[in-house]
Amino acid sequence: MPITQSILDVARRHPDRVAIAGEGGRLSYAELVEDSRRVFSVVDALHRAQHAVRDTAFGTRATAAPATLSDTVSAAEPAAAPEPAPETRGIPITAVSIDSAFHTSRIIAGLAGYRAVSATIDPRWPLEHRVNVIVTTGIGVVVSDADDLAPALRERGWGGTIISLAEFRAAEEGVGDPDRPLAPPPTVRDGDEAFLLLFSSGTTSAPKGFLKTRDQYRANVAVSSAYLEPLPGVHTLAPGPVSYSLTLYALIECLATGGAAHMADAFDAIEMARRVSEERITRVVAVPALVQSLSDAARRDPSRFGSLELVVTGGANLSASLRAGLASVLPDVRLIGYYGAAEIGFIGDSRGGDGTLIEVYDGIGFEIRSGSGERLPDGEFGTLWIDAAACSDGYLAGTTDAVLRGDDGWATVHDQGRVVDGKLQLAGRAGDIVVTGGHKVALPEVERAFEGMPELGAGAGVGAGAAAVCAIALPHPRLGSVVALVIEGGADGPVPGKDAMRAWARERLAPQFVPRQWYRIDALPRTVGGKIRRAETVALIESGEGERL
Repeated sequence: MPITQSILDVARRHPDRVAIAGEGGRLSYAELVEDSRRVFSVVDALHRAQHAVRDTAFGTRATAAPATLSDTVSAAEPAAAPEPAPETRGIPITAVSIDSAFHTSRIIAGLAGYRAVSATIDPRWPLEHRVNVIVTTGIGVVVSDADDLAPALRERGWGGTIISLAEFRAAEEGVGDPDRPLAPPPTVRDGDEAFLLLFSSGTTSAPKGFLKTRDQYRANVAVSSAYLEPLPGVHTLAPGPVSYSLTLYALIECLATGGAAHMADAFDAIEMARRVSEERITRVVAVPALVQSLSDAARRDPSRFGSLELVVTGGANLSASLRAGLASVLPDVRLIGYYGAAEIGFIGDSRGGDGTLIEVYDGIGFEIRSGSGERLPDGEFGTLWIDAAACSDGYLAGTTDAVLRGDDGWATVHDQGRVVDGKLQLAGRAGDIVVTGGHKVALPEVERAFEGMPELGAGAGVGAGAAAVCAIALPHPRLGSVVALVIEGGADGPVPGKDAMRAWARERLAPQFVPRQWYRIDALPRTVGGKIRRAETVALIESGEGERL
């Protein structure tokens, strides 16, 4: 079902049903349709203004072009209007880079029924990354409140338009005047039309851009609907930035299936408990690192989570201890950890144990290949390749020369794994598998061995070893590299001794997997979503930041 068709159908049959709700606003499906007309009217005027005569003083909110072009373009020497990446086939690109999840969501949803490509850019990205993705993809309009963005774009000769959220909302209020009519109602678009521009992580490396066509997203929603239960009328809470593909997908799948998308600017356990209770939330979609916070909130007041039925996390390797912790306080709540890649779509999920074995969804092809492209037998580690209808065609040439799809149409984001009894066992990215003494060692497997170690759970305050340790590879003159374990803790309590950890590891790991070196660090480097940064951990240890145990 196309997202726009779903929105229009629900607006006609259930006009008062909640479509999007969040801090700062609430829209029913009928209101979303009308809001879409104002959103596109403003965005369309902004793009058109860039191609108008540039010596006119566009810039006041009362003019037909509701933007301050002078903030980014010199009136004396106007820069050329950005040309959208050729892969869009000429469709203008609009980006939203603000903290408000509600307004980001309604703008993205509002543009879905028009000839428009939308993007979300994390405002917490380094300035260089934000500037590069805007310039290299040809984004023409950016909704942003950042003070540093306009001057940096001006230095790069960018001729687009930046408008603050306050200015954007003021421009919307003027839509409907005789000289600024409402846009026509949204319509269902052709399936091969570009719909969304997304980016790979921009936290530590240059982001790579890729497009999703409407057909690709429809295929993704079909898989999600079959397995992850975004059902009509279901109230889903998706806390966190909409720039996360997980949060963005939750928004789209809710609207495409007639559900209610409850968005939140950030994850706050107390606020989440209130919203689950008051909004009768039955489904939560969140990053794995937030499961512990959810459990803690439920432990304080389980009655507030009485409506909750399902928690969906975007990460299959959800620790058994986190699963057990949630089950102990909310025994009737089911937990699904799905595995997927933003470029490819939903691939499979795990629903019990330590989440290491993934049931791949029907219709998704998968195989493990060597570095030379040969298919490997079951049990051998290699690179995971996927065949899925939801997969993007490739990365935008202006952002990278990396290849997403092979000549046979299969795709890889270079995740590593192996096939065990017909299921997929993940081992992280390419850098997560190391060779020591001629043996291949999967570093995430080393980390999982420490789950449930009582001393680590107490020291880290999370009850899960995988959240408190990071396995890394360090150079070794004879073995090439050795496995080392970095333990987070010490500030709130003692960490276990090296002998105790070595004994624990020897009982649970093959000899080549047992760490040979041990370090302690006050805090492991993490992404904003809570994922440990392995490469930065290595850099800290090599620079002497860690305490050798």
